[in-house]
Amino acid sequence: MIYLDNNATTRPLPAVVAAVTAALSTDWANPSSKHPAGQAARSLLADARGAVAQLLGAQPAEVVFTASATESNALALHAALAVPGAPRRLVVSAIEHAGLLQAARAWAAEGVEVLSLPVDAHGVAVAAALPGLLANGAALVSVMAANNETGAIQPVAEIVRLANAAGVPVHIDATQAAGRIPVDFAALGVRFLSVSAHKLHGPKGVGALLVKKGAPFVSRLPGHQERKRRGGTENLPGIAGFGAAARHALAAMPEAAARVAALRDALEAGLRAALPGVRVFGAGVPRLPNTACLAFGSLDAEVVLQRLERAGICASSGSACSAGGTAASHVLLAMGVADGAARAAVRFSLSAETTPGDIATTIETLSTALAPLLAEALTA
Repeated sequence: MIYLDNNATTRPLPAVVAAVTAALSTDWANPSSKHPAGQAARSLLADARGAVAQLLGAQPAEVVFTASATESNALALHAALAVPGAPRRLVVSAIEHAGLLQAARAWAAEGVEVLSLPVDAHGVAVAAALPGLLANGAALVSVMAANNETGAIQPVAEIVRLANAAGVPVHIDATQAAGRIPVDFAALGVRFLSVSAHKLHGPKGVGALLVKKGAPFVSRLPGHQERKRRGGTENLPGIAGFGAAARHALAAMPEAAARVAALRDALEAGLRAALPGVRVFGAGVPRLPNTACLAFGSLDAEVVLQRLERAGICASSGSACSAGGTAASHVLLAMGVADGAARAAVRFSLSAETTPGDIATTIETLSTALAPLLAEALTA
């Protein structure tokens, strides 16, 4: 199997599996317990919290462990709107992950005004539009650090500057960015930041919300855990795995990013050279090093994916969290891409485990399988 769907999830590293196993078999006590077994578990929890904080440029006390980035996103929206006197208004970019957009729509049903920050043809948020959207204030601006479908890196620094000028806090969804490009919570100057372990070779079912020290926060889940910000006994095995993944990412990121970007570029160049009508979405702007979103002429994505699957190659059409239907990508539609082209998009997302041989096989497979179909389409 050739796995090129790492924006959907990543294979847990051996060190992560070992950390999860140890937490299940050895440090299985409740970290809130006062006895020695509980304190050993609490020490493991603290170690993992420190590792995640170090990866993201945060203080350990700012890390709130959750079950997922989806939960973290929802907590951020709730906390911002719960601040006394906060405007009943949210600003979110048009290309946010479906989970965040669904959370925003739920608040809209409760009477909260949700405004959309537009993106340009490359999938980059138009920061210049933000002052107008914030003219009447807002409880929160929410934007992703990098898009999960195109990989386009967003102008976070400029968005934060404009939001701060308007006195509005910012939430960053760094789910796809963390572990792939540097993310510095302190330098960003935002109130909230969301991440997920399984996007950086950690386990599923664990994420984190970073909350700026001193920022107001009203929990949706009462309890004493996580400094009363997220109740419920912590998922210690998952958190231990998250910590192991964070430590690995911090050490490996610079070299891995450069090598993966070279493989991504080789994939795009090889497919463009071999096949007519290949389109790369977001090619003109900085992107995550691992992400390529392509359309092969007017061929529907499902046709391309079927050919890949027969050869044992895993890729996806848009976001895995919204795949399975026939709807066009909301990200590409927000970029002004026509509906037919948006339905044709196929996402390849690499990892440090991707090899040059994987890329060569993928290019050869698609060149052989799609050339007759594209030639037929061009002569039709």
